[in-house]
Amino acid sequence: MLKSWFPFSFQDELPAPNGVSRNGSPDRTAAAGEAAKEAESPARAPQPGAGESAKYLSFDQIYQHAAVKPPRIPYGILKVADMVNSTHLAGMSPEAKRCSLLMALEAAGVEIEDLLQDAVVRQRALNDYEEIQQNRVRDFEATKTEENNRIQAELDRLTSQYMSRIQANLDEVAREQDKLHAWQRGKHEESQRITEAATFCVPQGSAAAGGSLASVLERATLRK
Repeated sequence: MLKSWFPFSFQDELPAPNGVSRNGSPDRTAAAGEAAKEAESPARAPQPGAGESAKYLSFDQIYQHAAVKPPRIPYGILKVADMVNSTHLAGMSPEAKRCSLLMALEAAGVEIEDLLQDAVVRQRALNDYEEIQQNRVRDFEATKTEENNRIQAELDRLTSQYMSRIQANLDEVAREQDKLHAWQRGKHEESQRITEAATFCVPQGSAAAGGSLASVLERATLRK
C-alpha cells in the first residue's frame, strides 16, 4: 500500500548499515560517493567585492558551501518535503497525510531525529547565508553612499564654479546697465543744455513756448 502512495521504493534506495547492498553485493556506488565526499575540502562560497553586484547561490550550493554540512542520510528533510507535496497524498487531511508519511518513513527505517537534525542544519545554512548577504548589501550600500558623496562633492564644486561664472556675467550686465543709465543722465543734461541755448535763438513769449528742443524749433518756424 505504501508503494501506491509513493512512486519509489525505500528498501531499494536505502544502503545497508555495513555498506553492503540489500542484494548481498558491496555497495560500490555508495562507497565511491562517500570517498569522493571525504576527499572534498570544505569550500567557501566566493564573495563579491564591496562595490560589486552579487549573484546569489542556489539552495543546493548554499548547503554545499555551508560551514556545517547536512547529515549524510539516504532520506533528508527535502525528500520528506517532496513526499508531503506528492500527488499521492493530495486531498488527504493534514493528520492523515502525517500518519501516511510516518508509516512510510518507519517502513524505510528512517530516524525522525536524523530528519529534524537535517532540517536544523539546512535552516542554519540558509540563515547564515542570509546574514552574509545582508552584511554584503550593507557594505555595498556604504560603498555606493561614499561614492555618491564624492560625486555630490564634485557636483557641488562644479556647481559653485558655474554659479560663480553666472554671477560674474550678471555683475557684468549690471555694470553695463549702470554705465548706460549714467550716460543717459549725462545725455539728459546735454539735451537740456542744447535746448537752453536754442531758446535764445528764437523769439521769447511765443504761444508755442515750451521746454523741449522741438518747441524751440517750432517757435523758430513761426518767426519765419
